[in-house]
Amino acid sequence: MTPADLDAVAEIARVGFPDHFEGRDCFQNRLTLNPAGCFVLTDDRDTVGGYLIAYPWRREQIPALNTLIEALPEDADVLYLHDLAIASSARGGGFSRPVVERLAQHARSDGWPALTLVAVNDAVAFWQGHGFVVHDSEALRARLAGYGASARYMVRRLD
Repeated sequence: MTPADLDAVAEIARVGFPDHFEGRDCFQNRLTLNPAGCFVLTDDRDTVGGYLIAYPWRREQIPALNTLIEALPEDADVLYLHDLAIASSARGGGFSRPVVERLAQHARSDGWPALTLVAVNDAVAFWQGHGFVVHDSEALRARLAGYGASARYMVRRLD
């Protein structure tokens, strides 16, 4: 991902996550903080058809939606998959598996023990297909409140 991709990324997010708005400045913030964890999914004409954003974070912590982060936590202990979105015109093209596996390989080689994420829009089964399992606790339920009733915190062990 580059700064030139951010308008397309923001538009894909707007359509894909209408109940979980995050603006272009949020994506710019994540790209600035961790460019190695930000990918765009393009077709043979370099049209952006999706994106993935991940960055170091703390286990069982969930960044608030549409907020800017000043710095990544020094005590980060997982790689947090902030977002994966694919434009409706690109769905079914096999984009998700390669980019998630690339992220997992990158995370493993960097020594992260796990990937974590918040599944929204009833996407638990999708993420289970990528090796994630639901991790539940009372503290997490309170933190997930802003993400909607179907939101679940999920973990994929890498070690």
